[in-house]
Amino acid sequence: MKLVRYEHHGFALLGVISHDKVQSLPQGLSALDVLNMPLAERNLLEAQAGRHHRAPLGSVRLLPPIEPRAMRDFVAFERHIAGMKKNEPGDGSVPAAWYEAPVHLYMNPWSAVGAHDDVPAPPETQALDFEMEVAAIIGRTARNVPVEEAESYVAGYCIMNDWSARDIQGREMTVGLGPAKGKDFATTLGPWITTADELEPYREGDRLALEMVVSVNGVEVGRDNAREMSWSWGEIVAHAARGATVGAGDVLASGTCSGGSLAEIWARTGSRTPPPLTPGDVVEMTVEGLGTISNRVVASEPLPDPVRPRVRSHA
Repeated sequence: MKLVRYEHHGFALLGVISHDKVQSLPQGLSALDVLNMPLAERNLLEAQAGRHHRAPLGSVRLLPPIEPRAMRDFVAFERHIAGMKKNEPGDGSVPAAWYEAPVHLYMNPWSAVGAHDDVPAPPETQALDFEMEVAAIIGRTARNVPVEEAESYVAGYCIMNDWSARDIQGREMTVGLGPAKGKDFATTLGPWITTADELEPYREGDRLALEMVVSVNGVEVGRDNAREMSWSWGEIVAHAARGATVGAGDVLASGTCSGGSLAEIWARTGSRTPPPLTPGDVVEMTVEGLGTISNRVVASEPLPDPVRPRVRSHA
């Protein structure tokens, strides 16, 4: 099943994608209700979809397919972090701690945008970037689950673009925290949730072999495959839920694939080519089995004056 949330006449509806059409599901159901149904019951529901409303896919606005209470972004692709370290202080090697356990940061769930929404660029950035990732949707609450069982908590997957203002991010992280404002302005989730059972044909052991491609203004700039994740989804879920609660509906993201961001390309080549994103640029990501998202960068929304800097203390 490809489960979608979409807007029609100002209302948020739940539906499925079939033959390039959005077909509505009965009102009163949530995405989690559907994802947690037994497979036979879910198949029956899908067969009855569209009774209230059906429309061509391109005629509706796609919403983020889940409204998560928490979002965790991991760093599961070793080649990506190895590339990024080439442009950072130190010897350029991957930190030893990366090999000990999956590492993640928390994201702003209120910043989620739909598959084709415009994304306003932060006004202070001169280094706007994309990050191509796969996101796992947790179907039921997980806590202290063993690795062997952990992947069963994933109900489905979607594409994620973790937009990043690299200059803001780099500056604020010198304090020893973050990233914060360099990340929290937008995160694309979409176009829909592909249920885990539908991706079984792509399985290679404990990985999903999904080709990932990103382009800017129609020109391909990066490509990788989700099979290259160094940490499996079972390991990611188990680590997130170790001594902590991962809630139903939470998003756990893979982190950026190799070649899935401009910053990694810049670090590897020593040149800002392709250049940072600017208003008018269109970033499109396609992941095999998951679909395509495409967002246009637009000028910043009006913002109040920033907080004034502190004066250095002589204490």
